[in-house]
Amino acid sequence: MARQGAARKTEAAERDVARERSAGVRTAGLDRLIHERVRLGIVSALAVNDSLSFNQLKALLKTTDGNLSVHARKLEEASYVTCTKSFEGRIPKTEYRLTGAGRRALERYLDHMEALIRVTRQG
Repeated sequence: MARQGAARKTEAAERDVARERSAGVRTAGLDRLIHERVRLGIVSALAVNDSLSFNQLKALLKTTDGNLSVHARKLEEASYVTCTKSFEGRIPKTEYRLTGAGRRALERYLDHMEALIRVTRQG
């Protein structure tokens, strides 16, 4: 059953991409919030980990404190990630988790990208 649902979502994404392509538009259906490199990295990393600390994400994505902070905040404002701040002893710790909405947004984004690749290779 789950595979049939996934196949229907992929087929729908392929139809959207074909429609966009015929209109001369290639990325109209992409979630622009996730499409940015650092934000895509954040949601992708969180999709395969229960949670990651700020420092883990920073090291993984090879970015600066300020850059990661700005992009993480945008994802948090969109309710794609949650941010929990705590202390370990006297050391502050910021932990990020992907929300259900964030996971669904990433799945839609990936479906659209897969469909875009398929349609482009066919054309």
